[in-house]
Amino acid sequence: MTYAKSGWTALADSTRRTIFDLLVERPWSVGELAHRLPVSRPAVSQHLKVLKDAGLVVDRPAGKQRIYRVDPAGLTALRAELDLFWSKTLAAYKVAAEQPSEEL
Repeated sequence: MTYAKSGWTALADSTRRTIFDLLVERPWSVGELAHRLPVSRPAVSQHLKVLKDAGLVVDRPAGKQRIYRVDPAGLTALRAELDLFWSKTLAAYKVAAEQPSEEL
């Protein structure tokens, strides 16, 4: 199964959002995350791969484990996209609000 590499697409899945929320708190290993979630360890690994491919998390080796954490650069990119969206939306709202209303 192929996933889009967009951070927003990756976070569209509720399990991935939960994993991401946990990683915002602190770094976790796959096993620790699987223990906290109602999904298998392989499923957690797959979700982490999607988050990693989207640039939202990074990992580092720690013995036989990999420790995952939020990638600040990926979070900054998401924030920039959201800021751009709101800037465009507010500009369109300003234009609409400044137009004279038509009288019937």
